[in-house]
Amino acid sequence: MKTAYPAIMHEEDGRCWVEFPDLEGCFSDGDTIAEAAVNAEEALGAYLCSLMERDIVIPAPSDIRSVSSDDGFTTLVATEPLMYHRSTKAVKKTLTIPEWLNDEAEKRHLILFSN
Repeated sequence: MKTAYPAIMHEEDGRCWVEFPDLEGCFSDGDTIAEAAVNAEEALGAYLCSLMERDIVIPAPSDIRSVSSDDGFTTLVATEPLMYHRSTKAVKKTLTIPEWLNDEAEKRHLILFSN
């Protein structure tokens, strides 16, 4: 379910930040406009995914023609919220790794479980 929301890009103190007028509390930033745009896609996807996981109604995006700003410019940010879904369910797997890798992991105290 790819979706797009209007966003307002701001430049301030040599950095950029992004707000989504339809989504209270959804912001992003970056050192450049390009970086802020990439980060905004991720922020939007994670924000919408969070709403879906909590069964909160997702507001419809405004028509971009109705969104304006005196201190920034308006753009659309598209994302796929389901890309940010992370199941926390544990899944048991049995696997075999090389002995050298096991030895190195044990030296570094990275093995949490043993046979």
